[in-house]
Amino acid sequence: MAEIEWNQVREFTLGTVARPATRKRNRIEWGPQASRVPQGPKNDRVFTPCAYVASGGRLSLDSEEKQLLCSVAETAENRFEVRDEQAGLIGTITRVPSGRPLLRPTWRIDQPGRPEIVGRTEWLSGQPKELAAKAAGRLFIGVLDAISSAGDEGGDQATKQRVLEWRAGDEIVMLSEGSKSVSVKADWLDRRLPFAYALIAEWSQRT
Repeated sequence: MAEIEWNQVREFTLGTVARPATRKRNRIEWGPQASRVPQGPKNDRVFTPCAYVASGGRLSLDSEEKQLLCSVAETAENRFEVRDEQAGLIGTITRVPSGRPLLRPTWRIDQPGRPEIVGRTEWLSGQPKELAAKAAGRLFIGVLDAISSAGDEGGDQATKQRVLEWRAGDEIVMLSEGSKSVSVKADWLDRRLPFAYALIAEWSQRT
């Protein structure tokens, strides 16, 4: 069984690392693929499962797939439905193409009875004053990145997944960096939807 209550999770990553290598541990300990919550100090970090990835686009509370948490299925192009163990609709997740070659797609989460949640690139999300501040910070970071990479042989850099800021109106509901890191800010967000999004994000990396 999962060791953490799934509906209380604030931060998680989707992966198979149970214990990363640290100064105290010189090897990685692996486990089944799961939504995992980081716990403990930096040098003794563990990633504790809260929802296991099961077969057929499902998430389970146990690695044996006996207790279903939810299922994720693409019901139309770029639209995914998330359903509970009794096939009741928890919500939908939609990837919305920008329609412009240079702009990345946005995402939308619809949770029944709650306002629409829109996920956009972090530095493009927010009010005009926030956007101006983010743009200035983004430019500064870009300059630092260019300086730090100027002497790298070959110039090949690891691609960093963009950070999405998920908002319902002016409220920041969630932050995400693909399936690598998801941070839930709003208590009312059903955690099965962020779990599902991380799974969908991982699927998109494979294609």
